[in-house]
Amino acid sequence: MLLLGFFLGLAVGAGLWIWQQVQLKRYLRGLIEPSSSAHSQVVLGLIPPLHRKITTIKQQQQNLQQSLKTYQDLLDFAPIGYLQVDEENQLLWCNQQARQILYLQTWQPGQVRLLLELVRSYELDHLVEKTRDRQTLQVKEWIFHPSSDSAFRGTSATKSNGVSGISRMKPLALRASSLPLPNGQVGVFLENRQPVLDMNQERDRSFSDLAHELRTPLTSIRLVVETLQNRLDPPLNRWVDRLMQEVDRLINLVQSWLELTQMEVNPAMQLHLEVVELRSLIISVWESLEPLTQKQHLSISYCGPENLWIKADPGRIYQVFLNLLDNSIKYSLPGSTIQIQAQILSIPDTDSRLVPILEINLIDSGLGFSEADLPHIFERFYRGDKARTHSSLPENNSLGAIVGNGLGLAIVRQIIVAHGGSIKAMNHPETGGAWLKLQLPEVMANYPSQDYS
Repeated sequence: MLLLGFFLGLAVGAGLWIWQQVQLKRYLRGLIEPSSSAHSQVVLGLIPPLHRKITTIKQQQQNLQQSLKTYQDLLDFAPIGYLQVDEENQLLWCNQQARQILYLQTWQPGQVRLLLELVRSYELDHLVEKTRDRQTLQVKEWIFHPSSDSAFRGTSATKSNGVSGISRMKPLALRASSLPLPNGQVGVFLENRQPVLDMNQERDRSFSDLAHELRTPLTSIRLVVETLQNRLDPPLNRWVDRLMQEVDRLINLVQSWLELTQMEVNPAMQLHLEVVELRSLIISVWESLEPLTQKQHLSISYCGPENLWIKADPGRIYQVFLNLLDNSIKYSLPGSTIQIQAQILSIPDTDSRLVPILEINLIDSGLGFSEADLPHIFERFYRGDKARTHSSLPENNSLGAIVGNGLGLAIVRQIIVAHGGSIKAMNHPETGGAWLKLQLPEVMANYPSQDYS
């Protein structure tokens, strides 16, 4: 009986424990089920807008990828070269035109190599570094000399077209515009200016050939006109005189063009350097123009060293000041003074050594140059409002001046450049007239004791 009571009590206790666990689970289920239902409803309510947002983002991503692909295709077939490098100057991408200009036909997108390893151009590499350092747009022009390995890379790409890679190794005149990009990257636009230069050279050769051919018939026409001048009486002879002036103007134009072309091809070819006392040469030029200065009552004022010697071609330098002073005389106000200021300056050369140069400022009190004309003053055949008209010199003058044919100042600039100098046109802030600044090397304050010729 005792054992039966023990087992009966154990069964009752176990039954009570099981009943309590069932009740506890039922109670907890009653608490949890309403909360889970509300949460599920919230989650289910967020799913549709979230799905729409994801769909919109995916569509925008596809649109951006398509736009990027379109822009890349446009750049790839653009007539101007483009390349992009990362912060370590590694080439990331370049279009077909850039590959052709820089002989990168074998380069493929995805290859990561230093730009300087692919293109042996320190000018291009320096331009990229300068753009990254200054974070501004940079422009540079230089002559690109392809390396032999670049030529061999291009050989396989050109043999199919029947063009040898070696024949394409000629230097190219390039113009690059670079701009900074995010994350230290730099984009560079490349323009091959060599075809334009070749076309200009071909045009100049054609004009030069034409000028050579014109000299003989013009000389013959002049001889005929001279014969007529001696046989005609007034008033008929005035028509012959006018014809003579036009023939002389054409002869001067042809001669000027030939001189300019020769100096551009070989600037030093026509120079016969001697030691020249510049102040005396300028005074001599002024005296040769005295018939013109007297008409307008003009005077000249020289300010600078008395003994100023330079190493130059006397005839060419004489031609420079003859044209410059003639222009100043034409546009100076009556009774005014043309100023010539000379001084010796010291400027650093490529080795940071100070070297003396001669600076000459020629200033008149005329109407000056218009702002639109200033960038083009020294271009051949350019005629501005005040820069070029027919010269007031007689057409049959023997002064050697370049009669108003649009080449005078172009020849002046070429002569100065041939001497290693420079010339700049401005308007003087005080007189309002033209202001021409010349700089010439090989200057001496005193006559050299040794033979400097």
